[in-house]
Amino acid sequence: MPSSRTKSSKPRIESFDFEPGRILARKYEVVRRLGGGWEGEVYGVKEISSKVERAAKLFFPHRNEKRRASTRYARKLHKLRDTRVVIQYHTEEVIRVRGHDVILLISELVEGELLASFVKRQHLSRLDPFRALHLLYAIVRGLEAIHRHGEYHGDLHSKNVIVARSGLSFDLKMLDMIAWNARTRECQQDDICDAIRIFYDSLGGAKTYAKQPSEVKEICRGLKRSLILERFPRASHLRLWLEELEWS
Repeated sequence: MPSSRTKSSKPRIESFDFEPGRILARKYEVVRRLGGGWEGEVYGVKEISSKVERAAKLFFPHRNEKRRASTRYARKLHKLRDTRVVIQYHTEEVIRVRGHDVILLISELVEGELLASFVKRQHLSRLDPFRALHLLYAIVRGLEAIHRHGEYHGDLHSKNVIVARSGLSFDLKMLDMIAWNARTRECQQDDICDAIRIFYDSLGGAKTYAKQPSEVKEICRGLKRSLILERFPRASHLRLWLEELEWS
């Protein structure tokens, strides 16, 4: 009698490669792949019954042992449900993929454009200081709300932010937050440094930094973590600095 295959003998899933039209949990139809990362992949899906579009985050089983990663992520989204920059979590489903139980989390599908793509479309693939400051302000206000709940993003960069312009302001959604690091204060400080790095890059990075006005350099501080956190130990300090900024 052949022995049953053990969990360790199953091929590890490194990519789901779902094509449009695939049905998940008998409820959702895959529309398109939205992205992927260390923990898993995200797909745009459509509810079969209502035709409403959602986002589905699927976790690689080897990154989600005993459902720890997916559970922490769902709880984090729920905790931050009244925070405007965070996507709204709906429900959990379990599907079978290549012999593995795979957890998928269903959330709202956010409309907009990845920040990285938005910046690339601009003249010379960068923002002017005025618009970059408005972008930074929107990011910092979002981080301040997250930090106020005792949480953090943990992996903030231009491919994890969706933007929609609204007049002078930016409406943002922050994606793919990290939910497993227990060093909350350190992660919050990482968020502040990452926000300033996004600001720096949106202005053109090292190519344009020398020509930036002093007000910009007073924020970026050469991207030196110790100098940034000396002036902006909390997101609220950076938010107040921006609100009180005076141009020379």
